[in-house]
Amino acid sequence: MTTSAEQGSPRGRGAARGRVPDFFIVGHPKCGTTALWEMLRLHPQIYMPDVKEPRFFATDLQPGSDLPPSSELDTTSGSRRDAGGGYRRTLGDYLSLFEDAGPAQSAGEASPLYLVSQVAAGRIAKVQSAARIIAILREPAGFLRSLHLQWVRSHFETAKDFRSAISLEEARREGKCVPRQLRSRPQLLFYSEYVRYVEQLRRYHAVFGAEQVLVLIYDDFRIDNEGTMRRVLRFLDVDDTAPVTATEVNPSVRMRSQRLDELVHAVSVGRSPVAQAVKASVKAVVPRGLRRQMLSATQRRVVLAAPRPPDEHLTLELRRRFRSEVVALSEYLGRDLIALWGYDNVN
Repeated sequence: MTTSAEQGSPRGRGAARGRVPDFFIVGHPKCGTTALWEMLRLHPQIYMPDVKEPRFFATDLQPGSDLPPSSELDTTSGSRRDAGGGYRRTLGDYLSLFEDAGPAQSAGEASPLYLVSQVAAGRIAKVQSAARIIAILREPAGFLRSLHLQWVRSHFETAKDFRSAISLEEARREGKCVPRQLRSRPQLLFYSEYVRYVEQLRRYHAVFGAEQVLVLIYDDFRIDNEGTMRRVLRFLDVDDTAPVTATEVNPSVRMRSQRLDELVHAVSVGRSPVAQAVKASVKAVVPRGLRRQMLSATQRRVVLAAPRPPDEHLTLELRRRFRSEVVALSEYLGRDLIALWGYDNVN
């Protein structure tokens, strides 16, 4: 495949294939990737398409309609449906996302599943060997709890209780207890796979130079939003003195009422004959923009609520289980994440 370097300039437009992205936010979900995407796309020297999660290079996680819309994964756009977006099935379609990037702009995209994907790193390198890679990592127990809440909200994690969802992993590896929506890609519910941080980073370091991979820690981004952003801007070789607006999007929530949530979701997608009839009636009299506002308001005020406090016993179990991963990551990055994440007192 033609790389942007072969096209003459890291930010040049290939005559045959189109503009190739210069950088990729590869994940994880629920670790600030959406906030980073929102903030970066405001920078005048950066172009990021409205479709936040193309996931073009994660071919091992592209089962078609099995995957939920990316708005449900981490925030905003659709996987198959549009706001101009969806899965791009050909390289040409994918590169068309960046055709409006200016010649002096750095183009990028954000697909939080690229980090857990087994193949995305190598596929990105084949298209853009000079790519800059940004990964965001979070303390394992808190990360998985937040991820589970998101999967439940996405209507494809059927185990509403976090402990139950974690306990189902081995059965799901055997093809059992897998929700209908994910039968062709059950690995999205293999929670332990998301925190194999060193293994994931090594996939990128195997095909990109160390200077091309920036690993951020979620805590730093939360504590010093602006400082972390300026570090990212320097990494991308753009003006790091431009105004930065702190952003928080896609907060973790829980379902206040599962039945009501399922009803609202069924009507919104028209899954049953009755839901289709209700949806058709609403569409006939209510403008699209207003329908979205009404749906969002219903979810916020009636369906969703703040998460309950974490289960302390389960949190401790997970911290014990993943302590070795934190130790390995600390050694790999040369940073004491054991103390930062409070694993120094975990036996």
